[in-house]
Amino acid sequence: MTLAFLPAPAAGDTRGAEPSVGRNRLPGVAGRIRDVDIALVRERSPIADVIGEHIQLRNAGGGNLKGLCPFHDEKSPSFNVTPERGMFFCFGCSEGGDVITFVEKIEHLSFAEAVERLAQRAGIQLQYEQGGYVPRRDHGERARLIEAHRAAAEFYADKLMSPDAAPGRRFLSERGFERADAEAFGVGYAPAEWEALSRHLMGRGFTADELVKGGLAKEGRRGPIDRFRGRLIWPIRDATGDVIGFGARKLLDSDEGPKYLNTPDSPLYKKSQVLYGIDLAKREISKRAQAVIVEGYTDVMACHLAGVPTAVATCGTSFGEEHIKILRRFLLDQAEFRGEVIFTFDGDAAGQKAALRAFADEQKFVTQTYVAVQSDGLDPCDLRIKQGDAAVRDLIASREPLFQFAIRSTISRYDLRSNEGKIAALDAAAPIVAGIKDVGLRKRYAIDLDRWLGFMDERFVMQRIAEVSGAQQGRSRRAPKAAPLDPGVRVEGELLKLAVQRPALLGPRFDALDAQAFTAPDHVMLHKIIVAAGGLAAAGHGGREWVDLLLEHAHEEGARGLVTRFAVEPIQADAHAEERYAGAMLAAIEAIAVDRAIAQVKSRIQRLNPVEEQQEYNKLFGELVALEQQRRVLRDRAAGS
Repeated sequence: MTLAFLPAPAAGDTRGAEPSVGRNRLPGVAGRIRDVDIALVRERSPIADVIGEHIQLRNAGGGNLKGLCPFHDEKSPSFNVTPERGMFFCFGCSEGGDVITFVEKIEHLSFAEAVERLAQRAGIQLQYEQGGYVPRRDHGERARLIEAHRAAAEFYADKLMSPDAAPGRRFLSERGFERADAEAFGVGYAPAEWEALSRHLMGRGFTADELVKGGLAKEGRRGPIDRFRGRLIWPIRDATGDVIGFGARKLLDSDEGPKYLNTPDSPLYKKSQVLYGIDLAKREISKRAQAVIVEGYTDVMACHLAGVPTAVATCGTSFGEEHIKILRRFLLDQAEFRGEVIFTFDGDAAGQKAALRAFADEQKFVTQTYVAVQSDGLDPCDLRIKQGDAAVRDLIASREPLFQFAIRSTISRYDLRSNEGKIAALDAAAPIVAGIKDVGLRKRYAIDLDRWLGFMDERFVMQRIAEVSGAQQGRSRRAPKAAPLDPGVRVEGELLKLAVQRPALLGPRFDALDAQAFTAPDHVMLHKIIVAAGGLAAAGHGGREWVDLLLEHAHEEGARGLVTRFAVEPIQADAHAEERYAGAMLAAIEAIAVDRAIAQVKSRIQRLNPVEEQQEYNKLFGELVALEQQRRVLRDRAAGS
């Protein structure tokens, strides 16, 4: 099937063009970003929106959002975002802060670079003051490289309609893609010249060092030479839509390089952490709780155009653990096993081998994992050409559970007509079944394995698998269980969360507490910060201003992270019951203080002689009675929660 590419549009015709991202060049002014501008950037950068470009967030109650942490690998979501206070905190790895901190960490930027990044996103023109902050020589390096890649993508896309790009247009047409499809995915052409892109970008003000560092060019004897020449080009974007690298397909017989060539690892591009199409697929992945893994750029295009908008592909490397982390942040897979990851592989031996590699990582997902293999070995792109869009959708719909595929692929290598072959196949497949963590699922696949092998002896097959499973468990180490949290320490923590998040509910009673009311080291530190900030009398109604005031007084090591954690961690009460809960926590902490006082009085009484020291004894006994009565009142109040 050959589809004609139309002539290039006239100047000013922007139909099908890549939308402008509105990024301005970083200012070259040495100076400090004004505080008022930083505050404006925070105000116009809703933290949920910014973080939501990188991970899927879901309602966690109480105005909080929750997702899988982008800074460490985890099975269940412990990354909390509190839009009301503009803060985030991960209870798994303790990363936390505001929207600027998040961009600093996720993009590996300095504070000033993160502010500039967010300002560009929000359309804010920053003003700089002389003195204070002086940019380093590499200041804004990432922003510069991003801008260079954006300009390179535009250059390549424009060249696709040049006469020299005819082989590239023919390649696309033969694979069922029209010009609008190429424009939608930003496909371009790298001229078969040594310096075409380099001259263009250096004419735009980029340096040779920047082009080489970004992987757009290589060092030549007389300056930079283009990395990609005479090739069809696919821009590779990160989850936010920024171009960070390129994939290039050989077109010319004279090209002695590999069929596909990718951008080398750079400050922007790490091939083990990149999925082609994630920028287009992320919303549908979150919406449908489904991700489809294909093998190439044209397969991604074919799937999206055929009505499978959750397709992504690796870029010049096999699917691995870092790719899993990316997908899990958008799938937000949890123990309910509601989502699904579908691998599509060629039906040949190499495809089966790739599927078995994927099986090794399967249980790093907390979701259902499948394989979709076309019986005639066609990949999604070829399938679409020969049988149409519906066939691609049918391929994905006919997915097979990955466990089943792995087991059946393993036993297919053996001659099942003999007992020797059956036993060998059983021993080869047993570790796969034994490795299934879910006990019920493991039993079902053991029964299936018995049926597939033709033993018709479930007890024998299960015993063989159990022996393997026992050996595997014997080799694994059991993680020590965490000690239960002391109830008094839990009360301290809940009270301090209220002091940070809902100070108006506690009022002067909190400020009247003795410092000794807090015993855990973190709680002692946070109480000191609250006192240094003026106590809850200075908190007003709380909110972001109160948290900022606490952060200003958080000078000890780890103190800022502590404030952030308590500003984000959910309060263990419904919103409508928070006032009653606050009173109960105050009463509980006061009761604990009274318990300590009672213990001290009892200790003193025990050391007295009631006959010889009757006056002192009677005085302390009266104090004890009063304290016991006070404790009963406080415990009644605490129980009212």
